[in-house]
Amino acid sequence: MTSPLPHPSQPRSLLIAMAIGLGGGLLISVPLSRSLNPNDIETGGSILPISNPFSAWTGFGDREVVVLGMDAGGGNTDAIFTIRVENGETKITQIPRDSYIDSRSFGPMKVNALYARGGPEAVQQELSRLMGRPIQHHILVNLEGIRTMGDLVGGVMVDVPKRLYYQDRSQGLFIDLQPGPQLLKGRDLEGFLRWRHDGEGDFGRLKRQQMVLRSLFASLKRPENLVRLPALITAAGRNLKTDLGPMELGGLITAMGTTNLETERLKATPFDRDGISYLNTEWPSKKKGGAEASEASSWRYRVLF
Repeated sequence: MTSPLPHPSQPRSLLIAMAIGLGGGLLISVPLSRSLNPNDIETGGSILPISNPFSAWTGFGDREVVVLGMDAGGGNTDAIFTIRVENGETKITQIPRDSYIDSRSFGPMKVNALYARGGPEAVQQELSRLMGRPIQHHILVNLEGIRTMGDLVGGVMVDVPKRLYYQDRSQGLFIDLQPGPQLLKGRDLEGFLRWRHDGEGDFGRLKRQQMVLRSLFASLKRPENLVRLPALITAAGRNLKTDLGPMELGGLITAMGTTNLETERLKATPFDRDGISYLNTEWPSKKKGGAEASEASSWRYRVLF
């Protein structure tokens, strides 16, 4: 699996700095977690909304971060979602990877190809335009990082909706999951995230990503994992690249540990153009401006007139 990450010979100073930054945040979070009523903390549940002490400590404020899950080739992005922490909530917005966009720099394309064409800066620029709010930072993570994190917290509990079976020797991919609630780790967790071989396509994959995000989020919020975050993130660090400083990253993650989770997926409908399948996605900026609801409808308008 190709990774968009620094060469192995790069000094480990980033990982050490990340551990220090996370550790500093947790020096604050541990007394805070102990001061909370234990009845307010449940496995898979939420801590009651409280003021976020880490925003003041890190200066992170209400900035928004885009997370890009890299595919096996390290070019296109398998998963795209934004994170912002505000008003006692961690808000995650999933962006369908096959969304049609008319990029100001590269022209018509799928949103998941933006990173390969222009790097994270191009993704941030285009999403800022389409979301109608600034996306200031990025986190790149490959599937190995998600698997590592899932393994370190003891696995991710999900309810597999149906039998998932697929084999692709060229990618070294073998998926064989039975339906029902189960704890997923390693290759099984990766297969659950990557499987899309049914009529649901990208929509089914987004649902499964949301299931894993919710379960992983709930696991990280458990007190025993919250205090282990420096070790967890350091272990996954070789599969993660970000423009956030170590103190900012530590503040973001520890702040997420004291909030409720809210997830949403941008609405989209399939369409074909020149024999290629796209998703006609409703972008927030289009709705706010009272213009066409999507990039694709804007394209059709230009063709007609």
